[in-house]
Amino acid sequence: MKIISSIFFLIISITAYSQGNVYKQQATKWEGLAMTPPMGWNSWNTFETKIDEELVKQTADIMVSTGMKDAGYTYIVLDDGWMTKERDANGNLVPDPEKFPGGMKALVDYVHSKGLKFGLYNCAGTKTCAGYPGTRGFEYQDARFYASLGIDFLKYDWCNTEGINAKEAYTTMSNALKTAGKPILFSLCEWGDNQPWEWGEPVGNMWRISGDIYPCFDCEYKHPENWSSWGFMKIIDMRKGIRKYSGPDHWNDFDMLEVGNGMTYNEDKAHFSMWCMVASPLIAGNDFRSMSKETLAILTNKEMIAINQDKLGIQGFRHSDENKLEVWAKPLENGDWVITFLNRSEEKKQIDFDWQKHNIKDEINNIETKFNTVTYAVKDIWNKKQLASTKKAFKAAIAPHEVIVLKLTKNK
Repeated sequence: MKIISSIFFLIISITAYSQGNVYKQQATKWEGLAMTPPMGWNSWNTFETKIDEELVKQTADIMVSTGMKDAGYTYIVLDDGWMTKERDANGNLVPDPEKFPGGMKALVDYVHSKGLKFGLYNCAGTKTCAGYPGTRGFEYQDARFYASLGIDFLKYDWCNTEGINAKEAYTTMSNALKTAGKPILFSLCEWGDNQPWEWGEPVGNMWRISGDIYPCFDCEYKHPENWSSWGFMKIIDMRKGIRKYSGPDHWNDFDMLEVGNGMTYNEDKAHFSMWCMVASPLIAGNDFRSMSKETLAILTNKEMIAINQDKLGIQGFRHSDENKLEVWAKPLENGDWVITFLNRSEEKKQIDFDWQKHNIKDEINNIETKFNTVTYAVKDIWNKKQLASTKKAFKAAIAPHEVIVLKLTKNK
C-alpha cells in the first residue's frame, strides 16, 4: 500500500506542476493605427545602410513640397543601419552619432514638425540583417527606448533568428510596444516563412508576405549569399489563398515600392497599380531628391491611391488569365469596382471585353458586379478619360507590361 500511495502522490504532484504551466501569451497590439494601408517612404531599397540625418530631412521636405504628403504619404522609416554596432554599457541601442550628429530625438521632432510620422527598424534576432544589434532579449527595453524617442512605426525583421518561434517572438515585441505606452504601428517583416497572415491580426498592423522585392517586372535575382529577391509580379504570384486575411488594421504587405528605381514607365505604372489593387501598404523606396516628374506623377495619382485606400479594405483578385492577359478586380465601397487589365507578355495585346458576358464575383465577400442588371460608368484612371458605360464592350490595345485601370461607378 505504501508503494501505491507513493506512486499516487507522485502522479498528483506531477499533474499539479504541469497544470501550473498554462499561461499563454496574448498579443495586444495598438489597435486602429492602420485602418487603410499605411503610406510613406523607407530608406532600404535605394540607400541600404548609407543613411544620415540630412537624407531624412531632405526627404521630409520633399514629401511636403511635392504634394506627396497631401497625397497621403505619412511615414518616413529609417531601415537597417541607424544604430552603432554595439549597445552601450546598459544594453541600450545607440543611434550612430556620425550619421545622426543632432541626435535621433531631434530628427524625430523635425519630421513631426512637417506633419509627418517617423519609423525605425530592428530585428527579432540577435543581429539585424546588416549585422547591427538585434532585439532578442531586449524587447521591453527597446520598446521603452522607441517610446521615449516618440516614433510612430516599427519595422521588425527576421534575420539571425535560429531557434526562435516566430509567432511568439513577434507577440512579445507587440506586447512590449503596448506596455511602453506610445502608439507605434507594428510592421512584421517575417517574409511569410511562418504564415504570419494566419496569426498576425492581433499581433501587428501589417505583415510581409515575401522576401525582398527587386526592381524588375517578373524576375528572380539570386544573391551571392544564397538568397533571392523577387520582381513585383513574382511577389503577386507567391502566396495563394491569403487575401481573406487582409483588411483594415491587418494588411498583407507585398513589400516596398520600386517605382522610380530603374524599371520602364509601363512597368512602374503596372507595379503601382497592382499594389493599389491588392491593398498593399504604399511605402516608396526611391530617392526623392532625383525623382523624375513621371515617377512623382505615378506615386501621387490620387485616383489610384483612392483605390488602395478604399475603406472596405478588400484585397483585389485575379478574375481571369488568357494568354498572359490578366483581368484583376477589386470591390470598392458604395458598390463600385475597379477592373485592371494587365499584359504580362512581351507583345502588344488586344482587349475585347464584353461586360455582359462576365459576371465578376468576389466569393470571399459575396460581392458581384451583376453586369446584366446593373450599369456602371467607366473611367480610364491613368488616361483620365471617361468612357462608355458597361453597356458597351471595352476594346483597347495594351502594350507589353502595361496596365489599363478602369474605375466602374455604379449608376444610381
